Amino acid sequence: MDLRRLSVRGLLKGPRRLTAAAAAVVVLAGAGTWTVAAADDGPPAVHRTDQVMAMPGGARLDTSYFTPAGSGRHPAVLLAHGFGGSKDDMRGQAEDLARDGYAVLTWSARGFGRSTGKIGLNDPKAEVADVSRLIDWLAKKPQVQLDKPGDPRVGVAGGSYGGAISLLAAGYDDRVDAIAPAITYWNLADALFPNGVFKKLWAGIFFNTGGGCAHFEPELCQMYNRVAESGTPDAAARTLLQERSPSAVAARIKVPTLLVQGQTDSLFPLGQADAAQKAIRANGAPVDVDWIAGGHDGGDMENGRVQTRVRAWFDRYLKGEKSADTGPAFRITRTGGVDSRDGTAQLRGASAAAYPGLHDHQRSVALTGGTQQVANPAGASPPGVSALPGLGASGGLSQLSALGVGVSLDFPGQYARFDSARLTHDLQITGAPTATVHITSTSDDAVLFGKVYDVGPDGTQQVLPSQLVAPFRVTGAKAGQDVTVTLPAIDHKVQKGHRLRLVLASTDLGYASPAAPATYTVSLKGALSVPTAPAVTAAAAPLPAWVWWLPGAGAVAALALLLTGRRRTTAPAPDPELTDVPLVIKDLSKRYAKSTDRYAVRELSFRVERGQVLGLLGPNGAGKTTTLRMLMGLITPDDGEIRVFGHAIRPGAPVLSRVGAFVEGAGFLPHLSGRENLELYWRATGRPPEDAHLDEALEIAGLGDALARAVRTYSQGMRQRLAIAQAMLGLPDLLILDEPTNGLDPPQIREMREVMIRYAAAGRTVIVSSHLLAEVEQSCTHLVVMDRGRLVQAGPVREIVGSGDTLLVGTAVPVQDPVVEKVGALPGIASAVRTDDGLLVRLEPGGTAERLVVELVRLDVPVASVGPHRRLEDAFLTLIGGSA
Repeated sequence: MDLRRLSVRGLLKGPRRLTAAAAAVVVLAGAGTWTVAAADDGPPAVHRTDQVMAMPGGARLDTSYFTPAGSGRHPAVLLAHGFGGSKDDMRGQAEDLARDGYAVLTWSARGFGRSTGKIGLNDPKAEVADVSRLIDWLAKKPQVQLDKPGDPRVGVAGGSYGGAISLLAAGYDDRVDAIAPAITYWNLADALFPNGVFKKLWAGIFFNTGGGCAHFEPELCQMYNRVAESGTPDAAARTLLQERSPSAVAARIKVPTLLVQGQTDSLFPLGQADAAQKAIRANGAPVDVDWIAGGHDGGDMENGRVQTRVRAWFDRYLKGEKSADTGPAFRITRTGGVDSRDGTAQLRGASAAAYPGLHDHQRSVALTGGTQQVANPAGASPPGVSALPGLGASGGLSQLSALGVGVSLDFPGQYARFDSARLTHDLQITGAPTATVHITSTSDDAVLFGKVYDVGPDGTQQVLPSQLVAPFRVTGAKAGQDVTVTLPAIDHKVQKGHRLRLVLASTDLGYASPAAPATYTVSLKGALSVPTAPAVTAAAAPLPAWVWWLPGAGAVAALALLLTGRRRTTAPAPDPELTDVPLVIKDLSKRYAKSTDRYAVRELSFRVERGQVLGLLGPNGAGKTTTLRMLMGLITPDDGEIRVFGHAIRPGAPVLSRVGAFVEGAGFLPHLSGRENLELYWRATGRPPEDAHLDEALEIAGLGDALARAVRTYSQGMRQRLAIAQAMLGLPDLLILDEPTNGLDPPQIREMREVMIRYAAAGRTVIVSSHLLAEVEQSCTHLVVMDRGRLVQAGPVREIVGSGDTLLVGTAVPVQDPVVEKVGALPGIASAVRTDDGLLVRLEPGGTAERLVVELVRLDVPVASVGPHRRLEDAFLTLIGGSA
């Protein structure tokens, strides 16, 4: 395995200008082989040449050089790979950058791919010096733009191991002009020895992935053997790793830097990027920070979005394109729901105009628990479980927090816990919580692991955000010490009614604890301090082109009523208790025309809250569209009432200005252009032009030059997109969409899904009626299922789909029969059956997914994903009895 290949994708670079003699590069393998990576009518041609270059000391680097077709000079980019990878991992990104007008050089670092030499963990005298020699080589190429003789215009990017070399290159070689490191370290000693505790599993993965200790520089091998045997990092080990860290040259990194860091990353957590941001920003350089959903423990690496942002960063700072959109100073990816079919989290963005750091706008949360005793067992066994290094990268275990299933395990007697009261409001945590505790031990040293759980209302379900813990060593613990614990930096929303739980455990699977038994006495010295970063908002996030779709078209119904000249009726007084509730439907009925006993909708009741994306489902004839038309005031119910923000709906009700809708298509004037139709529509509403957000809506439509063409020339898909943009004029608080994806292609459907999630996350509400059950399952937080005019069921998607008692466990490789039998015999397991994709496991009453995952890990089952077996389609057909 690799460190994401153990990374996102990486890069390297090197030391501050060396002498010409020391920087000499020798080509060993011919003059290289040129290829053209393009076909007729395909993307622009890219030329590539492969060479093996000799470095001083005998190491040979295998390189590939990519250039755009045609003549001229271009800025250069060095792309470095992740630990355990090679230059081949970077080929796709290199070709994309070359097509965008860059000369790109990739290479396999020492000890990887077909390159020779010992692995030095980015030794300044080896790997970092290699990068400066590669820059020397680029300076001599006719395709590369020069700032002055010997000084090419050059940027460096890479992930993990390659991300560190990009930072080091900027510190050691002043020819580097911009960098974009990802999921990497600032101080390798702090990463592998956090607060004096040895991160044994990740350290072991490093050395095993590198091919074993013998493939590393001798001093690194000796260091690892010494620390692994003792379980305690010494001063010499810290010094050795710090010398190879970007923090060693912090004062010399003064170039524009885009820092991309992973939230699901127990190897290089968010605190590493925080330290880098502070140091580089203090040097006066521009620094943007992006927290992605993935990391070394798995999750979504967002490669497409990240690479687009990296390219924009280089466009701005290498090409000098001032108009390049490099994104906000701080961006974070948040989950916006879970696809119950495969357990993947749906993503949305949030941002701020300035990086808030890890301790912004602290809020105190009182905890209770008193003084408690914690046992450190002999041999530190059995260890608690939090993250599972090496398993999480398979993509499944890192998703469990999003599923509401915690994989963390604490053994009774081996931890102290302190709980808050139930929260009276939602609490968004963005940053690193802190707490001060008093520790006394029967031994001289104590090692504990701090973590903060999100505990559900019933007190049984607890989730450890991103599966992260904070280890810390307490010296002189016999005399008692007050310790301020900085807990892992996270971005996590704790729902109203949940509790926060601070846990201090004596063991953890990923770390080395003292082998001698001891007893720790733990007490609190104050409240838990939680950072909230209120300036980080979803509305400010850099979103896809369609994100501005959701400015609402609140006056759709009002316009229809004005045109039809319907006479208003006296409406009931507003209900003050419902002024903040987007929609309440109570006992709603509508008979078919000229019928006294046949109903299109009968005794329908449900409620919709702020922030929800509600899916309205039902077979043809279920009454969905009739319900939406009554909601818009287009038809009048026979019985019952509809209240929007407390106001009863009647034809022409003023509250309809807060509602936007797209129901049964939009009527456009065919001889007018798309833009003229939107402008005419908004003028007809009588609202001020500045309230329309017209330019955003036009951008959302994504019709380009077609906006100036007559609508009669539009395809069905183009008309659909224009109609949806019209429905979003004015930023309505309640948006209603009836079959919004008709006529859209898959990428546009995906963008629509992301927009609905983000729109609701900003505090607004979306109601969508659709026959695409897979889209509803991924987009919606709540459902209303109708059949034959009546309500069948309403509630959160997960409750309606129902995890049931059956889980689908995806595995990286087929599971053998003996292992299947062992799983079936586990306590709490009713049965286990092998499938094409893994295991179908049925739980007994009292059995939990959490316990199942722990047991599967113990049995060495290669878990890739865990999720409920039932799909929305199955639940839907069950609810309506197959009438669809």
